Amino acid sequence: MSLEAGKKQAAKAAMEFVEAGEIIGVGTGSTVNYFIDFLAGVKGKIDGAVSSSVVSTERMQAHGIKVYDLNDVNGMSIYVDGADESTRNLHLIKGGGGALTREKIVAAASEKFVCIADDSKLVNRLGKFPLPVEVIPMARSMVARKLMKYGGQPVLREGFITDNGCEILDIQGLDILDPLTMEQEINQIPGVVTVGLFAERGADVLLLGGENGVERIDP
Repeated sequence: MSLEAGKKQAAKAAMEFVEAGEIIGVGTGSTVNYFIDFLAGVKGKIDGAVSSSVVSTERMQAHGIKVYDLNDVNGMSIYVDGADESTRNLHLIKGGGGALTREKIVAAASEKFVCIADDSKLVNRLGKFPLPVEVIPMARSMVARKLMKYGGQPVLREGFITDNGCEILDIQGLDILDPLTMEQEINQIPGVVTVGLFAERGADVLLLGGENGVERIDP
């Protein structure tokens, strides 16, 4: 089975969590694009969505799905998003698409975070995928020096600006033993907007599409 087929399986499985009359939190990325396409099929059933990126907003609006600003809603029952890596503890690395800050915000505003991915994203330990850190541009070099203590190599994501007007450092070569502590420490560095570790607010449910169908992992 292809990775794309696994992504599509997981995205379809997430539709079971969509309830009538709700506003749905929607993430960003190739797996989420499948979910948005499925969501379009029931757009008359839901009240709309809150989006974590300009790209996802545009895709939903093209389908005729109403997109709300987070400030105009009182939270969401579910947030559906992908991941670049996940452990069975439901700790994640996110931000390969550059939307990590808004993704973290929408996840925090939602009651349940349903993470969807193909089964290649499941790992024993986080870090093989470069860890994204969104930074204020003037602080980029200072933050990069401070990040060196974690044993990886921070690399500027060339030619990329986030929806928030910031830059991203991707830390390569990490072996993350304690995601929660690392998340808390990096977020305290002046100039860091947020780090792409989702451990303090990890997924509540992980749906992995693969050769044997969809595996569901709960805490």
